[in-house]
Amino acid sequence: MSKQADRIIIFDTTLRDGEQCPGATLNIDEKLVIAKQLARLGVDIIEAGFAFASPGDFEAVSKIAQTVGTENGPVICSLARARHDDIKAAAAAIKPAAKGRIHTFIATSDIHLQYKLKKTRPEVVAIAEEMVAYAKSFTDDVEFSPEDAGRSDPEFLYEVLERAIAAGATTVNIPDTVGYTTPSEFGGIIKGITENVPNIDKAIISVHGHNDLGLAVANFLEAVKNGARQLECTINGIGERAGNAALEELVMALHVRRQYFNPFLGRSENSEASLTNIDTKQIYKTSRLVSNLTGMLVQPNKAIVGANAFAHESGIHQDGVLKNKLTYEIMDAQLIGLSDNQIVLGKHSGRNAFRTRLKELGFELSETELNKAFVKFKDVADKKKEISDWDLEAIVNDEIQQAPDLFRVELVQVSCGSNAKPTATVTLRTPDGEELTDAAIGTGPVDAVYKAINRVVNVPNELIEFSVQSVTGGIDALGEVTIRLRHESRLFSGHAANTDIIVASAQAYVNALNRLFSSLQQEVKEEVTA
Repeated sequence: MSKQADRIIIFDTTLRDGEQCPGATLNIDEKLVIAKQLARLGVDIIEAGFAFASPGDFEAVSKIAQTVGTENGPVICSLARARHDDIKAAAAAIKPAAKGRIHTFIATSDIHLQYKLKKTRPEVVAIAEEMVAYAKSFTDDVEFSPEDAGRSDPEFLYEVLERAIAAGATTVNIPDTVGYTTPSEFGGIIKGITENVPNIDKAIISVHGHNDLGLAVANFLEAVKNGARQLECTINGIGERAGNAALEELVMALHVRRQYFNPFLGRSENSEASLTNIDTKQIYKTSRLVSNLTGMLVQPNKAIVGANAFAHESGIHQDGVLKNKLTYEIMDAQLIGLSDNQIVLGKHSGRNAFRTRLKELGFELSETELNKAFVKFKDVADKKKEISDWDLEAIVNDEIQQAPDLFRVELVQVSCGSNAKPTATVTLRTPDGEELTDAAIGTGPVDAVYKAINRVVNVPNELIEFSVQSVTGGIDALGEVTIRLRHESRLFSGHAANTDIIVASAQAYVNALNRLFSSLQQEVKEEVTA
């Protein structure tokens, strides 16, 4: 059996693997906002990025290490290929953290060795051993991953892991890189490692997996039953291709079925204890935050955090739930941070009451951020009689956690109807403070608004996704608009909330354009620096 932890360790890779999802690119400030929320959520380790990948990634990892990586905070980790430059960059980036980890990897499957690495098995073993030892010279906390372990020859996998542990790896991560394995197969891989790697008792066994066949969470739970003690996952399951194992699904499965999955049942005092350090009441808010900032919407029927996860339409179900929630609900919605939309604030509420309620909801805002959010709150309160906690979250997410404020919407005016051509007039304030106005005709009011904005901004792009969601019920509900656009081969997302969905649509589009402009400016800076 592997080295024991006193709980299942949650390793969050939302800011690294999750951000690799097309269109989910985050700027440094947005990464920091998410990292702070992950710390509140109670994750044990935050994989903050791939420090060597770019100056921006390095800065993000370093800033998170400095700000979130406190003595009582999570371990801050940086990914690094099994190369000296990668590992050196990772070490420098995590240095400000009280607890830092370097996560280095090299592929071990024959298909990767032949076509990607063009190396022999002995060469890969030697590299793994050397690079783990090099990482160990910077920090005692070193994680090693044999990439594509799910398709690697077991005997070779055992050899690589044994040598990596001997070189200093304290965690060995087993990735199902392409989401190929089934639960019984993945559990068998973990069991084989516990039985055939002689020094496995000196390391924690971790698992990482993708959801290409929809089996990532099931694979991880089977891995826990066979000796895995660290789970690498992302909020909402975002990530490359079909995504990663979803943190919220894993945590709640381990909570609701804790006696079934409990690997510590031999310790009677732990039979009913939580298996993770996660504060489950922070789950829903974290999900919403990541969804808003990445532009990756959560499907309504998504387990745990979907809009329909605790909804009942069937008369039989409704009757049962009214009599006893346990008839059709295996967990309480409040357990993940969902509560009734209690009316706590209105247009007569003051700044102090506003600040206090935001703190209760878990938001920690600077004075400048609070002032901006309070102005938006008053504006919404003038239009809505009743303000709910969900409204407050939308206000903060919309006003504070935005893309760089390069272009700003100053005016949106539309004219449309059954016998009229939809026409829009927009005024944008440019980064130089100049106001530019233009108008356009479209197939509908939103199309007209976007065409008018494009005439002002004049940067080629293609709108590939547009969605509107209601934050709360009622005719006066805030409408949240999320859009994704493509510039050349890159995707950018935008998000905005307003009681007027046409205005929200304009703001979301400009939000995405600001991300695009910021990215272009960063590329110019990096070229100048180079």
